[in-house]
Amino acid sequence: MLEIRDLHVKFHTRQREAVVGVSLTIHDGEILGLVGESGSGKSVTAMSVAGLLPRKQCDFSGEILLDGAELLHADRTLLRQVQGREIGVVFQEPQSCMDPLMRIGPQVEEVLRIHTDLSREARRDQALAALAAVELPDPAGVYRKYPHELSGGMLQRAMIAAAVVARPKLLLLDEPTTALDVTIQAQILELLKKLNRESGISMLFISHNLNVVRKLCTRTAVMQRGVLVEEGDIETVFRHPRHPYTQRLIAAIPTRHRKEETP
Repeated sequence: MLEIRDLHVKFHTRQREAVVGVSLTIHDGEILGLVGESGSGKSVTAMSVAGLLPRKQCDFSGEILLDGAELLHADRTLLRQVQGREIGVVFQEPQSCMDPLMRIGPQVEEVLRIHTDLSREARRDQALAALAAVELPDPAGVYRKYPHELSGGMLQRAMIAAAVVARPKLLLLDEPTTALDVTIQAQILELLKKLNRESGISMLFISHNLNVVRKLCTRTAVMQRGVLVEEGDIETVFRHPRHPYTQRLIAAIPTRHRKEETP
């Protein structure tokens, strides 16, 4: 489904590569967790997949294939066709990603307006269905609200609705629960499981927290300083980590949480 082959990314303002020879595969319907601390290269990897690299400010090489179509070196026309339609993106801070002067509904509809020839009424119906799918109460009311009128958790749900409204094949989630309290975080994780189960959408879930990844993903990959240092089934990696960096990430999880999550 998604295949990353020997990805290298180096920004002109930095001495070392941000991503060093990363190769990853995400299968149809799979949720892969990409874990690492700040500066590990996980977000740059996701930006590369989404076609959001500032190309004039970096050098890059390798291949990124989505169902066989090469994206890393694709022209802007192809990338615009893929963004939103084939790949949806959810960022950490929905407040900074949504237009504060625009109601929620039109922002959810935007990808449909760009990529489909649906009528205004059909776009509205599909946006309302997406808002309902992410379990927002009163989707019609949320549709008419502005971003500042929603709580952080509700706004993140609206962002997820905007990312999946066009039914993409792949959803990239860059620290989508980090800014939320633990109760709302758990609700969002359950929502993502439900979307994956019901629609079969593949997901790349990025986090610095291996325990959060364990709650959602079946497989994980660990990055340190741009290098992929470990990859495998989430339970195998969690119980028998091979790389010292992975061992340190697990050791940083409070003992109580590790015990709670162990069957």
